[in-house]
Amino acid sequence: MENQFERTELLLGKEAIDKLKNSRAAVFGVGGVGGFTAEALVRSGIGAIDIIDNDTVALSNLNRQIIALHSSLGKLKVDVAEERFLDINPDLRLKKHAVFYTPETSGEFDFTQYDYVVDAIDTVTGKIELIMQAEKAGVPIISSMGAGNKLDPTLFEVDDIYNTSVCPLARVMRSELRKRGIKSLKVVYSKEKPLSPIYQSDNAERKKAPGSTAFVPSVAGLIIASEIVKDLTAK
Repeated sequence: MENQFERTELLLGKEAIDKLKNSRAAVFGVGGVGGFTAEALVRSGIGAIDIIDNDTVALSNLNRQIIALHSSLGKLKVDVAEERFLDINPDLRLKKHAVFYTPETSGEFDFTQYDYVVDAIDTVTGKIELIMQAEKAGVPIISSMGAGNKLDPTLFEVDDIYNTSVCPLARVMRSELRKRGIKSLKVVYSKEKPLSPIYQSDNAERKKAPGSTAFVPSVAGLIIASEIVKDLTAK
């Protein structure tokens, strides 16, 4: 009988596929990084997934986000992702949350229900809260460091937050997590020095946005997915 996960099963084995099918992951942020992570998990056979994001698809997302199409402009990212992921695997147990994750909204989530958590959000306060909640619940978490203003996808590494260097976001996170007693955190980060965006406008709001490409955040997202599959199937 044909099985949509048979090519993955050839490499990981049936037991691993069964473990993935019985696992539930939560992906916080389904943009440039998290969108690729979530889709790779779905295509790998994760049985249940929560996707969390309150943003809508914008024209500027088209250059790098897997769910961004002209037909999806203006739609909630979690709605677009839901339709796409269920088309990939109709048996997927999916929960969507159109929520901006902050310390104030963290109470809406029961982290003990997850087998793995993905931090693919942008704000430092949100990232710290995610990590603290995962730590409290005893759930593994992997966190994406800065992927903006970079051009070389080959420089991404997986390491503990306290072994990172160069990345400005990782530097801030190291300091904040040390203050809170977090002893370890798996992250994906790049040692590439961030480039300075070439702004063509005097619009102050546009200058807040980092430059990004189709091939940097996507690679970070796929690396995260590979780490999760490896960890979940190694239990």
